[in-house]
Amino acid sequence: MSVYTDQPQDAVSAPKAPDIYVPGGSVEIPSEFYRIQKLPPYVFAVVNEMKARLRAAQYDVVDFGMGNPDGATPRPIVNKVVESIRNAKNHRYSMSRGIPNLRLEMVKRYKRNYGVDLDPESEAIVTIGAKDACAHLLFAVIGPGDPVASPNPAYPIHQYGVVMAEGQACTLPMPNPAEFLNNLEHLYRTSVRKPKMILISFPHNPTTQTVDLDFFKSIIALAARHGTMVVHDFAYADLCFDGYKAPSILQVEGAKEYAVEIFSMSKSYNMAGWRIGFCLGNRKMIHALARIKSYLDYGVFQPLQIAAIMALRDCEDETRKICDMYQKRRDVLVEGLNRAGWPVEPPKGSMFLWAPIPEKFRHLGSLEFSKRLLEKSLVAVAPGIGFGPHGEGHVRFALIENNHRTRQAMRSLKHFLASDL
Repeated sequence: MSVYTDQPQDAVSAPKAPDIYVPGGSVEIPSEFYRIQKLPPYVFAVVNEMKARLRAAQYDVVDFGMGNPDGATPRPIVNKVVESIRNAKNHRYSMSRGIPNLRLEMVKRYKRNYGVDLDPESEAIVTIGAKDACAHLLFAVIGPGDPVASPNPAYPIHQYGVVMAEGQACTLPMPNPAEFLNNLEHLYRTSVRKPKMILISFPHNPTTQTVDLDFFKSIIALAARHGTMVVHDFAYADLCFDGYKAPSILQVEGAKEYAVEIFSMSKSYNMAGWRIGFCLGNRKMIHALARIKSYLDYGVFQPLQIAAIMALRDCEDETRKICDMYQKRRDVLVEGLNRAGWPVEPPKGSMFLWAPIPEKFRHLGSLEFSKRLLEKSLVAVAPGIGFGPHGEGHVRFALIENNHRTRQAMRSLKHFLASDL
């Protein structure tokens, strides 16, 4: 084979030998990366590491820290995935938007439960859980410096998903939903750059606060007035207590012009590890999410999607049983805390209890209080500061321990609360 050169052929030099790697003699990869250095230290890791050490030493930790459902997925769903996984055609790549019949069943559920009409082709997409939907939607529609307004405290991806997408996180205090709405309206009146998006979630994690449809009407009215996108994370849609029913933002007339809603099967159907969620509503945002996902994944493993069809079609009674179980756990925890001298109010929704730190311990801050509670009473909770600056002064209990272990924890916690620091 001839080699092109403008020199005589015999003047072409031999190929240079590759450099030999000498340990310590080369430039190292930096330890800081552009996006990673924008993220703060993971506060929950401190408690998680303590918990792991105690368990390794054979201590019995009662864990209310992470919102990780402990119940089994309903048997009909499990049977369906076993059947589907035996079919080799389901082992191939799936569709990043989700298989059509799954999107259709989700749309039917919205019609049945909320009276909302959705097009399964253009107004619904399957996601790898709710977190995937939120994070990748932000990447798809938020540009550098775009303001995103959201409550604080909040589920971490709501704040740091914006940061990773290079938007501007405008976190507003939310002592209650009405005050958040007032703060949001003030932001629109006073900011030079109006919010590009409003990102909300009710029933709320971590504060457990709930809203009625009038709240969503006010949000959509603001969005319509200013041309703002709205994202509502509806992960706890079916975990509602004492007769309360959480509304969908898509029930508001005209909401689909501005809003999408994210629904997860994790809590409603005890399918947390299956990683199946949905984003529904505004066609433009759904299309943008579909475009970015087409570059990132081939969708959820198809047998899981087929089993999810079974869940949506035949297992609505199971969601009510799961909700009843969480309500019983809530009642045991609330009663135990009140008897221990830690007054709390029962939440109307979610799988959490948001508790102000008792006055005696408040000076410690939520992280140090959580560490001492774990060390002295073997009870793990999530420190409020991990959910943002306005979470300080609180801790979050997840309703993931059975009633017997919750009572066990309350006896230990009562001794801790009565102890001297």
